[in-house]
Amino acid sequence: MNPWYPLRFQPLLRRYLWGGRRLQTMLGKKIGDEDCAESWEIVDRGTDQSVVIHGRLTGWTLHQLITRHGPEMLGRHHPQDRFPLLLKLLDCQQDLSVQVHPNDRQAAKLAPPDLGKTEAWVVLHADPGSRIYAGLKSGVDRTGFERSIAEGRITECLHWFQPSVGDCVFIPAGTVHALGAGLVVAEIQQACDTTFRLYDWDRVGPDGRARPLHVQQALDVIDFDTGPVNPQPVPIPDGPAIQQLVECDKFVLERRVFDTARRLGEGDCFHLLAVIGGRFSVADATLNPGDVLLLPAAADGIRCQPMDRAVVLDIRLP
Repeated sequence: MNPWYPLRFQPLLRRYLWGGRRLQTMLGKKIGDEDCAESWEIVDRGTDQSVVIHGRLTGWTLHQLITRHGPEMLGRHHPQDRFPLLLKLLDCQQDLSVQVHPNDRQAAKLAPPDLGKTEAWVVLHADPGSRIYAGLKSGVDRTGFERSIAEGRITECLHWFQPSVGDCVFIPAGTVHALGAGLVVAEIQQACDTTFRLYDWDRVGPDGRARPLHVQQALDVIDFDTGPVNPQPVPIPDGPAIQQLVECDKFVLERRVFDTARRLGEGDCFHLLAVIGGRFSVADATLNPGDVLLLPAAADGIRCQPMDRAVVLDIRLP
């Protein structure tokens, strides 16, 4: 019998000032009495570690699995110093700060060195009128952008749109962006948490002080050639489908819709499976929206039996 099985981990909760209750009410997370902004479902960053919560590997951290069982976990992508991706669920009850992330080359020069951060969002819920800010308006260059910051007009330079459920937004490193109030999204990204904040909507934190900005660092990593970023409007179909949402050099993101038994996660690589609609059984567990599995490469796929129409994000390395 194959000893490698779908791994479930304890989420790490993050309570930032812009969070709310929807990670619990929509996605079943046990967030307690306080509002919650992010649920880190899969992470291997220093002391921030996903920990297995079932089966013979209970108590193992993701980093231990990568360092001790790299070939079984990563397949053809072994070796890696750490698990290369980070998967989050976000509840945005206020606007997030306007920010930007470095690319791999820029992040390698930080102290300590880091990965860059290319990411993608899949919209799970959008209040009417909610916005996503992604990229700068056409024609905005560094000189004009610096002037707008100095004059308090940064928002005039931001491209924005009103998203719909099912939209996918790809944010390469160097792209100025912000998630707006009223959104719930799934985010897949490189395993980096380096953020340079440009603007925080003139608000203060729980301590009564404004959060720090990193304007000069941000200006140095912005890709001013990116321009406006628009969503990939790929509606969730009524029938079975495999929809490729993102394929880049950092990850591949697909959405799979099925209403009969399917085998997912095959090939000599790991797969992250995030349920965003419906329910299905796998091995001895029933998965609901908000549940996430990491399927090791050595598992070589798993049979999924839907109770109703299931919608799953399937994420892997290219």
